[in-house]
Amino acid sequence: MNTKLDKIIIFDTTLRDGEQCPGATLNIDEKLAIAKQLARLGVDVIEAGFAFASPGDFEAVNKIAKVVGTEDGPIICSLARTRQDDIKAAAEAIKPAAFGRIHTFIATSDIHLKYKLKKTRSEVLAIAEEMVAYAKTFVDDVEFSPEDAGRSDPEFLYEVLERVIKAGATTVNIPDTVGYTTPSEFGSLIKGIKDNVPNIDQAIISVHGHNDLGLAVANFLEAVKNGARQLECTINGIGERAGNAALEELVMALHVRRQYFNPFLGRPADSEDSLTNIDTRQIYKTSRLVSNLTGMLVQPNKAIVGANAFAHESGIHQDGVLKNKLTYEIMDAQLIGLTENQIVLGKHSGRNAFGTRLSELGYELSETELNKAFVKFKEVADKKKEISDWDLEAIINDEIQQAPDLFRLELVQVSSGDRARPTATVTLRTPEGEELTDAAIGTGPVDAVYKAINRVVNVPNQLIEFSVQSVTAGIDAIGEVTIRLKHKNKIFSGHAANTDIIVASAQAYVNALNRLYAALQKEQEQQQLTS
Repeated sequence: MNTKLDKIIIFDTTLRDGEQCPGATLNIDEKLAIAKQLARLGVDVIEAGFAFASPGDFEAVNKIAKVVGTEDGPIICSLARTRQDDIKAAAEAIKPAAFGRIHTFIATSDIHLKYKLKKTRSEVLAIAEEMVAYAKTFVDDVEFSPEDAGRSDPEFLYEVLERVIKAGATTVNIPDTVGYTTPSEFGSLIKGIKDNVPNIDQAIISVHGHNDLGLAVANFLEAVKNGARQLECTINGIGERAGNAALEELVMALHVRRQYFNPFLGRPADSEDSLTNIDTRQIYKTSRLVSNLTGMLVQPNKAIVGANAFAHESGIHQDGVLKNKLTYEIMDAQLIGLTENQIVLGKHSGRNAFGTRLSELGYELSETELNKAFVKFKEVADKKKEISDWDLEAIINDEIQQAPDLFRLELVQVSSGDRARPTATVTLRTPEGEELTDAAIGTGPVDAVYKAINRVVNVPNQLIEFSVQSVTAGIDAIGEVTIRLKHKNKIFSGHAANTDIIVASAQAYVNALNRLYAALQKEQEQQQLTS
């Protein structure tokens, strides 16, 4: 594990803080798929979850520790409150990892102490010190976070940090929990810690921040200038409320402007060496995987990974880019793994050629996954003359979805028009293997399909989001559908891709209903165990 202080440590919390965003709940297999991709991306630390939160969270952290936490892999971390049960669960969950970390936290701002914890400063100080020492009995690598540090009294913060480092904390994380600070304030906070915590040289300073004012990335870059050497971030910036600092924005800012940041890390200004261990060519693929599995769409104008990030509409811009890309592009799209390559694959292409191209694109599929993807590829190739890398990506992302396979869509048929009432007929295979068919009339073809599916599945839900995106240009483009359902204040997402947008809509809806149905089954099982 490279934790040299002349490189910035990238701590990814997509699977913990990122998953806390409404509707982004992931199952264990989906978390593992993302963790594997984060390892390929080259993150230094994966915060795999909050082990004590639920048996599912514990299992996910434990499985990631076993599969991804190898000798040449990232540190696997679990969050824990400053409570013995939390810390013990975290320690047990990360045990299989070659490099494990316990990340424990307690609030230090007066507003949190008064209204949330109902404790005094001295009580919090004692708890922090005691629980860091307790975590140290399980692992050497302990991280401590004073929650809401951005609104904490600096003098009290310095005292807490000094005590937890003395107790064994190897990383101290400074969170702007509510996204309140500005860059100059956050930079000053980090500088104050460097100047006023006597033993700060015995720990790495980390930062964690939310994007409520749109300042998270700017705050982190200012923190780097003032001594922070670990950045806690998420793919696509997902997370609670307005999200977290976006990994791809931080990494590319440090890469594109490395001559500016080099001196702050004690390097020659003209050094071309990377400031992080991230393989930037994996950024776009990681972004798409997280977006598809969480159902959290990336807005087109999103920095680095948005659909328009490397697009030029203005004639002046187009003219400049055609003459020299540097006129309007500060980075090459290929740096993040984007390619405009059109591959010569079609309906006559064989499985070997298909598998070879996927390998070239960086996909590592199991034999079963490759077989499933190849069947889908043949279906698409029968409908499209040319298959692009973007099409392939959509096929792969669609096929590796790990939604519970409870209800299966067997048939969808619609009839609609400006003079006709939209009607849909669907056939679903139930979890028991029975085929059920029903029909419904709706305000449009998709509405009719969803009503027909609901009649078969019979699980109350509210459709709160329906989004369609075209993966590639042209009338025969693959369309991706993402939907979000609400049931008893819980949100479940579904995703599917198909050249037929009605079919994709039906598959995405069944995908989300399967997640909802699986959650209801799990609740019933837990109720039976406790009754």
